[in-house]
Amino acid sequence: MRPDRETNNAFIYCLAVAAERFGIRVLFTVAMSNHHHTGIYDPDGCYPAFIEHFHKLFAKCQNALRGRWENFWSSEQTSVVRLVDASDVINKMTYALSNPVKDNLVDKAHHWPGVSSLGVLFHGRPLTASRPKHFFREDGPMPDVVSLHFALPEGFGHLSAAEYAAMVLERVCAAEELAAAARRHTGAAILGRKNVLLQRWSDRPGNREPRRRLKPPVSARSKWSRIETLLRNRAFRDAYAAARANFAAGIRDVVFPAGTYWLRRFTRAICAPWPEPA
Repeated sequence: MRPDRETNNAFIYCLAVAAERFGIRVLFTVAMSNHHHTGIYDPDGCYPAFIEHFHKLFAKCQNALRGRWENFWSSEQTSVVRLVDASDVINKMTYALSNPVKDNLVDKAHHWPGVSSLGVLFHGRPLTASRPKHFFREDGPMPDVVSLHFALPEGFGHLSAAEYAAMVLERVCAAEELAAAARRHTGAAILGRKNVLLQRWSDRPGNREPRRRLKPPVSARSKWSRIETLLRNRAFRDAYAAARANFAAGIRDVVFPAGTYWLRRFTRAICAPWPEPA
């Protein structure tokens, strides 16, 4: 995913198409050289289908661009983390937008040559992409041009667009200062925008990725919000297991808990509705 023009265009295009198809509201995104951070709001419970479609389209598109075959993404399950509170969304957004700085690729987040929703905060315009000509056919059903709009996270509706942008940019600037201080302490150097783009697309990191580490399903700074969410997840698993056992025994009018995905989408299983928001 070297952040050249074709890759950036394809990433935006495939993300926008998948989000539109499944009613996903994208909150932020940053595409690094070998992974991406994307925050979404999923009002209809369709994120597995969204991820499948987005990753499939982009993988095929990039394989066509690079003239390669086989898997594009890692074979392990996509990391999906629930951000519990509004503050957790902003914390993860700040982490994502400043990720190129933290990794010593650029000294300022807006210098990153890859896809980033940071520029949307500066300019207030959506990210726009044209249909990648190296993969999609000219007379096909795919749109010629798409625009990727970014939604305001829940909990910040009281802020104007300018106030919201200023808040996020202030946090990103603070992350940049912390990274600069760490570099002064360790003597680490910046790779730089030019050298990022000079890398071969087939390059890979020289160090090994840590394995067998915890992969938490939720992220919350508040201890009590985290405990409440984990208990709610456990209650869902227990209710699902009981309903699944009854369903397998032939009881077809059993009600699965709200949040059931596969059976709701592909069978006639009865699922409880989502509770009305407070």
